[in-house]
Amino acid sequence: MKTSVSLIICMCLTVFCSYGNHLDDFPGSKKIKLSCSEHDAEIYVNGKLVGKGALDIKVPDKGCSTVEVKKAGFLTEKMEFCNKKDMPKPPNKYQFSMVKDEAFEVTMASDLANEDVTIKATKGKDDSWKLINQIVLSHFDVIEMNDKETGYIRTAWVVDAFAKSAVRTRLIVKESSSDPLIYKVKLVSEHTDEHVLGATKDIQFREWNRILKKYETLVTEIQARVK
Repeated sequence: MKTSVSLIICMCLTVFCSYGNHLDDFPGSKKIKLSCSEHDAEIYVNGKLVGKGALDIKVPDKGCSTVEVKKAGFLTEKMEFCNKKDMPKPPNKYQFSMVKDEAFEVTMASDLANEDVTIKATKGKDDSWKLINQIVLSHFDVIEMNDKETGYIRTAWVVDAFAKSAVRTRLIVKESSSDPLIYKVKLVSEHTDEHVLGATKDIQFREWNRILKKYETLVTEIQARVK
């Protein structure tokens, strides 16, 4: 009797484990063959990296799956596939045709992006402050904040918009020590895959490790002239 009970328990456990390992194979799930025009593009499903280039996914019955495809130098592609009665059926195959990001053509990778650069000024505060302001105004038309007493400058955002992306840049200068006189300079660079006309949609932008080529020498110029 004990042997029979043990055998039944083992059979049930086997069925349960088999069932648990094939949750994606429930009746009604929809299989989609995904591929990308860029064979090394990363594929994310519901925010999780699942592979590169091409793979199969299954959209659960009465559910949806969000797929994002990413590669440096290309715009992020995003698509939601839903397997619901009141919505169009997901396709059997889907290819992501990736488009180059125009912002890459006018930017360069830089260790200076979004990093504080310490600059020790050997000139007096008045001369250093005047030089810094001259350099900043030669690159930025609008300064949002300028306080000589605290040694703080922050420019307005400058947005460079492209067909389907945008880069925004600002410069922040702050005095971190008065004796010796030391400034910290930060060139802030942010990027979005969404075309925007203004710079106020903060949620769309993310810090970027690239800077526009027109700002390539800005920080080093400040370093050289206030030393």
